[in-house]
Amino acid sequence: MRRLLVPLLIGVIGTGILIGLGTWQVQRLAWKEGILATIDARLAAAPADLPAEPDAEADKYMPVAVEGTLMPAELHVLVGAKDLGAGYRLIQAFETGGRRIMVDRGLVPLEAKDAQREGGRARLIGNLHWPEEVDSYTPAPDEGRGIWFARDVPAMAKALGTEPVLLVVRRQEAGPGGEITALPVDTAAISNNHLQYAITWFSLAAIWLMMTGYLIWRVTRRSETEG
Repeated sequence: MRRLLVPLLIGVIGTGILIGLGTWQVQRLAWKEGILATIDARLAAAPADLPAEPDAEADKYMPVAVEGTLMPAELHVLVGAKDLGAGYRLIQAFETGGRRIMVDRGLVPLEAKDAQREGGRARLIGNLHWPEEVDSYTPAPDEGRGIWFARDVPAMAKALGTEPVLLVVRRQEAGPGGEITALPVDTAAISNNHLQYAITWFSLAAIWLMMTGYLIWRVTRRSETEG
């Protein structure tokens, strides 16, 4: 029994820890699914007027409808979109109600970056967004060519002379068109790997338990042989 005590303790403690980690990931999964459901519901809500003082936390994902004028100055954010390939997000200044904000109109092909696009009056429906895309590996924008590598709302607002407010267009109901494919905000880019993590931890717990059982069997067999 003394020979079995150590492997038994290691097996029980190790299995308990791994099961605890798996259970924690299941709880995190439920938490993340609740957040995603809340965001999806907000994205699909009826559009409202642009808030007087949009807040990056309270108003993130808020559906908004605006009418105003698309300005000719543009920024282009290099991206790759599923089923569409590489291209640029077209960011333009938009004047509405005496204010000047930014709108992300969607994807233009690489070859259409410098195409002539009409400005003018437009009605846009989309969602306010302050994406967190910039990290220490993000290259600095090539401001001379108007090419950016992430949507940095404060920096882009400074470049375009607008409020630090970005409306990601879901659909355009009136105004100038062009070769632009809307890339509306959704939850697809929000990582949710907690199920895979839970399966990994529970699988490791099962393996640990089997190894413990095998070790106990080997110790028992050796004791019987020596006896």
